[in-house]
Amino acid sequence: MPQRSVLVVLFDGVQSLDVTGPVEVFSGAGRATGTPPAYTVRTASLDGRPVRTDSGLRLLPDTTLAGAVADGLPHTLLVPGGAGTRRTEPALVDWLRAHGGRTERLVSVCTGALPLAEAGLLDGHRVTTHWMACAQLARSFPAVEVDPDPIFVRDGRIATSAGVTAGIDLALALVEEDLGRDTALTVARHLVVFLRRPGNQAQFSAQLAAQTARREPLRELQHWISEHPDTDLSVEALAARARLSPRHFARAFRAETGTTPGRYVDRVRLEHARRLLEDTDGGVEEVSRSAGYGTPEAMRRAFLKALGTAPAEYRRRFHAPVG
Repeated sequence: MPQRSVLVVLFDGVQSLDVTGPVEVFSGAGRATGTPPAYTVRTASLDGRPVRTDSGLRLLPDTTLAGAVADGLPHTLLVPGGAGTRRTEPALVDWLRAHGGRTERLVSVCTGALPLAEAGLLDGHRVTTHWMACAQLARSFPAVEVDPDPIFVRDGRIATSAGVTAGIDLALALVEEDLGRDTALTVARHLVVFLRRPGNQAQFSAQLAAQTARREPLRELQHWISEHPDTDLSVEALAARARLSPRHFARAFRAETGTTPGRYVDRVRLEHARRLLEDTDGGVEEVSRSAGYGTPEAMRRAFLKALGTAPAEYRRRFHAPVG
């Protein structure tokens, strides 16, 4: 089994979980594979001095960036995000430009995509980043194809993730790619990360993706929808529950939540079905009824459209054993 080296770049203002999450995943995978470990993980800053994270925590690098590549490039170069990426040091961008394009795998977590883009390493590639930085990334670097929806994206040797904990999901996916599903599951269970999310899962849950309505009746209706996905959730039925005409209800719901009632219901049902497939042993037909799809085929179409995978395959990959 080849041993893969992972180098994590540190800088002042880095997000601590962007660093420690992937480091724990790769280190855990290394321990799970015995001796020698499958991964060696090192951290490095420009000058080798401690850095202060954006939460105030101090991290001590293993070495300088120059020293880290003195004996060869790492297999995986990982650039985390954080407030420090708002104004990346020119020397760090120059180092990334000189070395990042020659590593076997280039990874960013959260806004770590910004310095990679500044170094010209993401041009022509499909990437993602924290939802709050997607517009900035797209505006500042038009040669980069920014996808704001997934929690992580693979495009050849380049892998980018959304905010913070999505870096753990991406690291687990890379471990699965390198070492197989069993090792990735072992690490996930050790970290008490029971559910490994697919890369094309949306960055938000249905409730977070939509704004919370300002008016109490519509806020209560949003909550009620999430608790009753198997009922009649047509515009007419929801409007009657909100005591509004269908036209007035549809306009008000979109104005206050940023989405239409139909799209909101679709997200709630998909999220409910995913959770049942992940957390329970109920059959696909039972899950489809509970989530409001009515038939397994209707649920299958919804999964293929939103996630690019069928319910049965989704369960095979992401089901956590019950009990």
